[in-house]
Parts: sequence; C-alpha cells; structure tokens
Amino acid sequence: MDMSKTKTLSKKSSYSKRDLKAYYYIAPWILGFAILQLYPFISSLFYSFTDYSIGSDPVFVGLANYVKLFTKDKEFWTSLRVTIVFALMTVPGKIILALAVAIFLNRDIKGINLIRTLYYIPSLFGGSVAIAILWRLMFLDNGPINAVLNAMGLPTVQFLGSTTWALPTICLLEIWQFGSSMVMFLAALKNVPKSLYEAAEIDGAKKIDRFWHITLPQISPIIFFTVLNQTIQALQNFTSADVITEGGPLKSTYVLGMKLYREGFGYFKMGYASAISWIVFIVILTFTLVLFASSKLWVHYADE
Repeated sequence: MDMSKTKTLSKKSSYSKRDLKAYYYIAPWILGFAILQLYPFISSLFYSFTDYSIGSDPVFVGLANYVKLFTKDKEFWTSLRVTIVFALMTVPGKIILALAVAIFLNRDIKGINLIRTLYYIPSLFGGSVAIAILWRLMFLDNGPINAVLNAMGLPTVQFLGSTTWALPTICLLEIWQFGSSMVMFLAALKNVPKSLYEAAEIDGAKKIDRFWHITLPQISPIIFFTVLNQTIQALQNFTSADVITEGGPLKSTYVLGMKLYREGFGYFKMGYASAISWIVFIVILTFTLVLFASSKLWVHYADE
C-alpha cells in the first residue's frame, strides 16, 4: 500500500477517535437537552391537540382546545391582557431604573464597590416565594407601607385589594429586582470610549446631548439584549402574581402563567394547558420578532 494512503487512513482514524471522545464529553448535555427540553417541547405540541387528563389516555381532538381558548374562554383573554400589560409596565420600568442607577454608579467615589453590591442584592433573591410573601406583608392594609402613609396623614390604600393598585404593586416587585440589568449596563458604560465624550465636550455638547448621541448609541446592543431578556421573563411571570394576590382581585393580576398552571395542575386538563403553553410561546415569539425587526432602527454595533 502507498505510504501516503497509509498516513491518510491513520489520520482519519485518529480524528475519528478524537471526535468520539468529544461526543462522550458532551453526551450528558445532549441527553439532558433531549430528555428535559426537546421531548417536553415536542410532546406538549402533541398534547395541545388532544383531550388529555392526568391518569387517562390522550384523545386527539384537533384544534378544539385552541378554538375553545379563542372563542369560549373569557379567562384566557383576561389573562392575556393582564400579561401584556404586566410586561409593558415592568420591562420599561426596570430598564429605565437600571440604566439610571448604572449611570449613577459609573463614577469613582469612595465606597463605590460597596454601594454597587447593595444595589445588586435584591436581584440575588430572584423570583423567590419568600420575597413575594414579604412583599405581600408589606402592602397589606395594616402593613408597614400603609403605616407610613397613615403617619404622614394619608388614607389607607388597598394595594392588594383594589383592581387599580394590585397589578402595579406586583410590577413594583419585578422593577425592584433590577440588579442584573444594572450590572450589564454598568459594564457597557465602562466600555464607552472616553475620547468620544472629550471630543463632544470640546465641541460644546451639553450633558444631555452627550447622553442621547454618545451613551445610548454606544450601549444600545446591551439595551436590546436586556429588553429582550426581560420581556421574555415578564411574559412568563407566575410566582409573584400567584403568591401575592392569587390572581385577584377580580382576575386583575391573573397572568397567563397562572392560567396555565391552574388548568394543568388544578383541573388536570393537561391537553388544554399544553395549548395555553403554546399560546404563551407564540406571544413571546411575536414580541421577540418585533424587537428584532425594530432593532435595525435603534441598535448600533461597533462594526457598522
């Protein structure tokens, strides 16, 4: 056999062995993805076209679940509206607050690292049940927030018992946990070239002009990523609404996550719950596509 052919075969065999070892290393992740994510994703699509309850066999019903959602289930439209309003209130609020705090912390002063840590602490708790319970206790009619209002001579506000105040109260909890967004904005601000500010200052640009024409365009990719990430999280909200108000009063905080959970694990209508989950997926996909389409108008990258 020719020596060149022998070397080629040996190289191929060595490459195949090395590739096989690589597959061994990533096999746990592939199995985890297939079993815990891909299979539930595909199976939920199948179950959404069935009449399926826990303990019984699924019966194929076609589009019946979706037809019922859009034509007969008034709770669905209520929860969809509440979910969208929740996202429209929390995402801009969190982004604006996180950016304002990041700009404030983007300076060299004594103890700045400690101050940054204190601002980030609320985000460490995430969407925990304990924080939601604490938030509920704070905003009760006889809670500390109303105690402060009464001490100032103001009347008691039914934060959790009013259809006007219940949803904004829950939104405040989500906005309060702005630390992760703040950290990303702070890192982005650190990477803005100081030469741009110096040149603008020499040209006589005011602070507000430097903010609009230098700071925002330079950190716009991070803003886009943060808005996208926070929107996806907001549209999947469940914990705060369920723990603080249980969807009340009068379904004013009844988000789609609660609707999905109660249909699936409260009434054991897994087929119907699967259809709701796909509606949630479509809503998230729609918001994502809109954000990507609009990003061409306001997101500026360094290589452009």
